[in-house]
Amino acid sequence: MDLINKFTFYLGYPFVRYALVCASLIALASAFLGVILVLKRYSYIANSLSNVAFASLSIATAIGFTQKLVLALPMTIFFALILLQGNNSKKIISDAAIAMVSVSALAVGYLVMNVFRVGPNVSVDVCTTLFGSTSILTLTKLDVITSVALSILVIIFFIYYYKEIYITVFDEDLASASGIKVERLNTVLSMVVAVVITLAIRLVGSLLVAALIVFPAVSAMKVFHSFRKIAIASAIISLISALGGAIFAILASTPVGSTIVVMNLAIFIIMSIVGGVKRG
Repeated sequence: MDLINKFTFYLGYPFVRYALVCASLIALASAFLGVILVLKRYSYIANSLSNVAFASLSIATAIGFTQKLVLALPMTIFFALILLQGNNSKKIISDAAIAMVSVSALAVGYLVMNVFRVGPNVSVDVCTTLFGSTSILTLTKLDVITSVALSILVIIFFIYYYKEIYITVFDEDLASASGIKVERLNTVLSMVVAVVITLAIRLVGSLLVAALIVFPAVSAMKVFHSFRKIAIASAIISLISALGGAIFAILASTPVGSTIVVMNLAIFIIMSIVGGVKRG
């Protein structure tokens, strides 16, 4: 009962309501995106782009941008287009390029935050950006509106292009033969990846974004096998993890991002056991 009263008390603060709303929508957008990336075997790109977004946010902070998404989104979209539109026949070069972009972006971001100190404690600023410790609880009303609008657009994109995405994920040649404009769809998908990753950094931090995107999809695949069931289960798992993790973090004063990822890990273990029993 004390926990319920405590949670009700915290709900009286606007920043808590903002955090829960953003966490829910970002989690749903991340879940749908995760299904696509995992099935296309592009999961590793999420980690690289999250480092690009970290560098972008660091630069935005250094030059005094109040709306950091204005700088972070275009830069992340640019690199997403480069990495996701790479030629599959140059896989070794692509892998090397992804590794170089990932490490370079992380180094640039950390260097910028240290050279252009904008706060009293650089370590805290870096930790917040990397692990999302407090950023989700310091959102302004404009941040919330932007996050909600972009998350809804991502969800609408997935629902509207469901059939095209389904065919393209499993067989791009069949998709092209069916009249689907695969290149255009992949271009839009690249932009969606950049948007979701940039938003998700606010929730779990740049180092944990890949977990937020990958865990729900992989957990769902442990039990379900059809594309639709995986997508629905992934969305439910992501929503439970995000809301459960955020609420627990608020009540127990733990880091929001890490708590959400640990919730995802716990559900993954449970789904693995369920899947094993089901197969057995």
